[in-house]
Amino acid sequence: MREAVAWLYKEAAARGLIVGSSGNVSARTPEGMVITPSGGDPETVTDLAGVTLDGMALDGVTPSSEWAMHAAVYRACPEAAFVVHTHADACTALACLGLGLPAFHYMVVQFGGSDVRCAPYVTFGTQALADHAAEAIRGRSACLLGNHGMIVCGGSATEALSRAVLLETLCRQYLLALSAGTPRLLTAQEMLDARERFKTYGPPKQHGAI
Repeated sequence: MREAVAWLYKEAAARGLIVGSSGNVSARTPEGMVITPSGGDPETVTDLAGVTLDGMALDGVTPSSEWAMHAAVYRACPEAAFVVHTHADACTALACLGLGLPAFHYMVVQFGGSDVRCAPYVTFGTQALADHAAEAIRGRSACLLGNHGMIVCGGSATEALSRAVLLETLCRQYLLALSAGTPRLLTAQEMLDARERFKTYGPPKQHGAI
């Protein structure tokens, strides 16, 4: 798991989703999770932090200040094996408008519903933020964080990264559409049709992905 977290952290930075210490990554473990350290930087980090979902450090490395938010997502999303939190540009810009991502494009259903919610702003690293994030992501695999950024989860490191990239792409496209006018939103039936179509889209899922 530690190798997968290190890979995901560096890959998110390589994709421009994380800059400096403005993001964190974790993986669920039997004891709780492995998470990037407080103030970590993908370019220089060497040690990861083991921590229980109640915040007990397991190896002496100080976990990210957002460990409680990651723990809350693992509790809210039992299928989540990896969590990625970033301040990616388009996601953060949309979240700073206090807006979620509506059904402007059929790809939004890839996050588990007809929209991606935006949690209200509260101070970073607090239990209040963890609680708001858990509520916003429940029934989904992503949410925005008001005046802050985004968080996604996935069943593998590659799935979590793919969802983070997709969310940033869709947020950028929605902001572009807003700048040109009022985007047409898809109907509930159109989103249901897209969800059904995705059930037979792409190759079969393979087990054992990182």
